[in-house]
Amino acid sequence: MTGACPADWVSSRIRGTISERSRGGLPMNSSLITPAELLRRLDDPLCIAVDCRYELLDPGAGDAMYRAGHIPGAVYLDLLRDLSGPDAPARGRHPRPEASVLAKTLGLAGIGSEHHVVAYDNNNGPAARLWWLLRYLGHDAVSVLDGGWPSWVAAEGPVTTNLERRNAAQLQPRIRADRLVVIEQIDSAMPLVDAREEARYRGLVEPFDPRPGRIPNARHLYWRSNLEGDGRLLDPAVLAQQWRGALGRDPDESTVHYCGSGVTACVNALAQVVAGFGVPRVYLGSYSEWSRSDRPVAIG
Repeated sequence: MTGACPADWVSSRIRGTISERSRGGLPMNSSLITPAELLRRLDDPLCIAVDCRYELLDPGAGDAMYRAGHIPGAVYLDLLRDLSGPDAPARGRHPRPEASVLAKTLGLAGIGSEHHVVAYDNNNGPAARLWWLLRYLGHDAVSVLDGGWPSWVAAEGPVTTNLERRNAAQLQPRIRADRLVVIEQIDSAMPLVDAREEARYRGLVEPFDPRPGRIPNARHLYWRSNLEGDGRLLDPAVLAQQWRGALGRDPDESTVHYCGSGVTACVNALAQVVAGFGVPRVYLGSYSEWSRSDRPVAIG
């Protein structure tokens, strides 16, 4: 199967169940797609769904979930194997993959420069990471399924256990170096936003990295605060108000997002774009890299 959804799967019952989501009269941002919109594109050979489900404490869970059931035509990309570089502790827990290697990985999965990619997960960050990585490669035809896999299931979208195999494609990278920040570029004047939970931001606990704390002068907006209870992103107007309150101003292209290992920072970056602000930058090494360096940290 190469991405098409048999017509008998698309029943009138499914079409009636999946409804468009109103966003307060605002147009749907191209970085998001609803289950209804994805359903209409399942038979489009130029639309590829990518299952990014992953569990931090159980690295094999994502592949098992994909095998147990996924969106028809979706291929699976693993956070560690496909969306991160080789293990290198000094570079953090999910180091950035080299652009040429990532482009080859995506191409082998059947993703080419002509494709529109729809990424989904369990609303925990890897889909936003793929969204950011593709845009970093210069491939802007990428959306995140709003509400992720749970929203697809809740909408009674079709599910298959077929293991998808696509013909290899070619993704030609056009690197957007301005979207990425590396550790050597960070200074005290940079508008940083920490996406981790407040206790880690304040340095009260640190379950994963060597030193508790945060990058000095970083503001805080917990990535989950962008989401509704069902995992969908908040209305853009609500997101905008929340971001202004957290930063004391509008975020813009100079804003730099980080988290523990460069995954949920991408959720904050996605939320900033959906809220209608400028496309931000991401420090992908994040606190897991920073805390392993000799650079100062702030507590409290």
